[in-house]
Amino acid sequence: MDVYVNMRKWGKCVLLATCDAELLGKTLKEGKIVFHVHEKFYKGPRVTLEEALELIKQSTIVNMVGHKIVQKAIENGFVHPEAVLTIEGVPHAQIVKV
Repeated sequence: MDVYVNMRKWGKCVLLATCDAELLGKTLKEGKIVFHVHEKFYKGPRVTLEEALELIKQSTIVNMVGHKIVQKAIENGFVHPEAVLTIEGVPHAQIVKV
C-alpha cells in the first residue's frame, strides 16, 4: 500500500503532492474534467501510507489522488468526506492550512 510523495518548499509554504502508486502517469476523465496524474508533479519517493500521513502533518498545502491516500487522510481527520471530488471513480482532495 505505497504512495508517491513529492514535497516542495517555498519559504514557509510546503506543498505535498501524493498519489496511490498505481495511479502515477494515468489520466482520469469524467465529463469535461481531464486530470493527469503527472510524474513531474507527483513522483518523488515511494513511501508507506503512514509515512505519507506524517508528511501531510508537515505540509501547508496538500494535493492527493487515490483511494488509499484519500481514505487515510479522511480517517485521520485531515479531509472531510464531503470535500472529496471523484474523477472517474477515483477520489481527489486538497488541503490548505491557513
